[in-house]
Amino acid sequence: MLIATGLAFMAAVGVFLVFFALTRPAADQSVASRLNQYAGKIANLEDIELERSLSERMIRPRIAKIANTVQSRTPQKMLDDIRQKLEAAGNPNSMTVADFLGIQGFSALITMGAALLLLSGSDQSIVVKVLGPVVGGALGMLLPKMWLGGKISRRQKELVLSMPDCMDLLTINVEAGMGFEQAMQTVSEKWDNALTREFARVLREQRMGKSRREALRGLAVRCNTQELTTFTSAIIQGEQLGVSISRILQVQSEQMRMKRRQKAEKLAHEAPLKMTFPMVLFMMPALWIVILGPMWPNLAIMLNGGQVK
Repeated sequence: MLIATGLAFMAAVGVFLVFFALTRPAADQSVASRLNQYAGKIANLEDIELERSLSERMIRPRIAKIANTVQSRTPQKMLDDIRQKLEAAGNPNSMTVADFLGIQGFSALITMGAALLLLSGSDQSIVVKVLGPVVGGALGMLLPKMWLGGKISRRQKELVLSMPDCMDLLTINVEAGMGFEQAMQTVSEKWDNALTREFARVLREQRMGKSRREALRGLAVRCNTQELTTFTSAIIQGEQLGVSISRILQVQSEQMRMKRRQKAEKLAHEAPLKMTFPMVLFMMPALWIVILGPMWPNLAIMLNGGQVK
């Protein structure tokens, strides 16, 4: 039993290390450094292969095989849903749908194997030994989804927090005489966050031939936040009705500041309620010990029938 537990723990650690290696951003190598790496020597295929990382040589090819198998048996609607979630997460590490499915399958296989090792040396019933690997595989499938959901939540929070400042700068630039696209370009060059990167993508899509309306609708679909959806809808409707962009941006900027102030007030009102539970769990026992601690010897004597002096 102890050996099986150790093997299961090692398998769990292996899942974490593999997932960390696959989701870690790749090292940024400039063209000059890559040229210097191969300058002055003639590298054969074996040397080039050995210079690649372990995940690129051994793990990624196997994950690609698993991904092809899983992708061929996955409904198109589910593939579209995963693609949309990856877009909402900002395409972490340039991950494709096939990469995500491969990570899911690989994680499910490892957790299923860990469950088999854990239950093989135990005296559990046959039902538990059969359902254990199934539950482990399901957990392995859920772990990448939980990681992706966390990425989406953090990115949406970053988008919402950066919107008021970006709206203010957009308004100032448009009122100074810039066009809307030029103002977005200035904002994307000044700051580097999730929203400015989305602005830069909108500008690239427009240069490739998309209209402003299509590019802004794509922005709203990718980000999937109420604030950005309202902003893009206002810009599109203003363009259709001939309303001044500067006026639309002023209204949107005022609304963003008002929403941020209301959210801060809401969090301030919720703070006392959230502080109640930590105080009851951690502070009150300490206060009881400090207050009632000196009285405990006398209480113990009285309970035993003695007389307190």
